[in-house]
Amino acid sequence: METEVLNTESIDGNSEIMPGNILVIEDDADLAELLRLHLVDMHCTVNVCNDGLQGLELLSRPASERDYELVILDLNLPGLDGLELCKQFRQYDEATPILMLTSRDTETDRVLGLEVGADDYLTKPFGIRELQARVKAILRRQKVMSSFGGTALSDSLITVRDLTIDTQKRLVRIKDRFIETTAKEFELLLYLINRPGQVFSRQQLLDAIWGYGNCCYEHTVNSNINRLRAKIEANSSNPDYILTVWGVGYKFREE
Repeated sequence: METEVLNTESIDGNSEIMPGNILVIEDDADLAELLRLHLVDMHCTVNVCNDGLQGLELLSRPASERDYELVILDLNLPGLDGLELCKQFRQYDEATPILMLTSRDTETDRVLGLEVGADDYLTKPFGIRELQARVKAILRRQKVMSSFGGTALSDSLITVRDLTIDTQKRLVRIKDRFIETTAKEFELLLYLINRPGQVFSRQQLLDAIWGYGNCCYEHTVNSNINRLRAKIEANSSNPDYILTVWGVGYKFREE
């Protein structure tokens, strides 16, 4: 099978070390090995499997045994396709970031990946430099989540009415009910809650949360906002916390 990568040049000098424990689930053995080599160059620890069922088995192990900081998941896999694998994994792990690889170059397929819980996606063929940039952005945000701006972060607990966020434990609670969020949902909520009343366009939120410009569709933001509302709002069609500013973007309601 021909490896679908445009450019295998590493990021110049590889000056920024961003170690992380990564699972690559990719059925193209050549591409999987190429990904492994370039991720190892970034000082990451990499495990590789080539089958969807094997990938789900690895991800189903107790957290103490898997401890992945990122999953790179191909959409077209034997045994169990990437969409179904992602959906099943998200039933018990909302936090571990998933970067989905897809050769399906349609907006519908990309949106489906985001809807079942992927945090980001790359469309084949892609360049290794772009992959490395995505991986660095994801791992960086995992490691420095507590450094998001706002004076409220001087305390580990942020409370707005019935909503409480524990920034150290990465927990979200509505009244006495804990809410499971994906990594990107948590980052997006924390970013907005620390800037109440400030209106952000979808592109601004892409740049702030995903860490790079013009590489995702703005529907990425819409999908994450909709999922957040479904989890934290009493009525997602009439939200109390995350408001739509029509023609502009979104904001967190001021007290």
